[in-house]
Amino acid sequence: MSRSAQALPPAPPEAPADCALCPRLVAYREEVRAREPDWFNGAVASFGDPGAGLLVVGLAPGVSGANRTGRPFTGDFAGGLLYATLGRFGFTSGEFQASPDDGLALHGAMVTNAVRCVPPQNKPVGAEINTCRRFLASRIGALEGLRAIVCLGRISHDSVIRALGAKLKDHPFGHAARHEVGRLTVFDSYHCSRYNTNTGVLTTEMFEDVFGQVRAFLDG
Repeated sequence: MSRSAQALPPAPPEAPADCALCPRLVAYREEVRAREPDWFNGAVASFGDPGAGLLVVGLAPGVSGANRTGRPFTGDFAGGLLYATLGRFGFTSGEFQASPDDGLALHGAMVTNAVRCVPPQNKPVGAEINTCRRFLASRIGALEGLRAIVCLGRISHDSVIRALGAKLKDHPFGHAARHEVGRLTVFDSYHCSRYNTNTGVLTTEMFEDVFGQVRAFLDG
């Protein structure tokens, strides 16, 4: 963790919508707001069940996805695959229609991001990841019934492992990898982005297999 992040006081589980901790992200957020004043354009809060046994951690809001709608994985391709898969394994009710007022609810699960504000080109830098980890760690700690975390992509994985106080060398990222970290079990998946699915890095079957393992773990 960076020195600046270490010096900050303890964080709540959610960043304020107008979070000002990362100057580059604030500047980009305001740049997008100038073009699209009706969009959410803020730090996106976690979505789901406060009694969740499963936490799904993505990378960051997409500029025309969660940054537009204000709900994680809502408004872009990745959300369609994620929420359909969560529904297949019994974590949702209602129909996902890519809008925060679609009535979708999560049961036993919560979805969040390692970085809460949209980064330019979907690429947060190390200092931003480190600074925002305070909210991720607090979010994890606030879920008293949490048993499993699914990390979507390497950045998510690395930030979760660090938030849990573990070492990356002891828990290397790999699709469908599983890690025991204290009281929690961490499952890895490639990110469900359009790029990964279009290039065949991640198939629907591969993604569903990870969540099938999670469902079996939680039910077991």
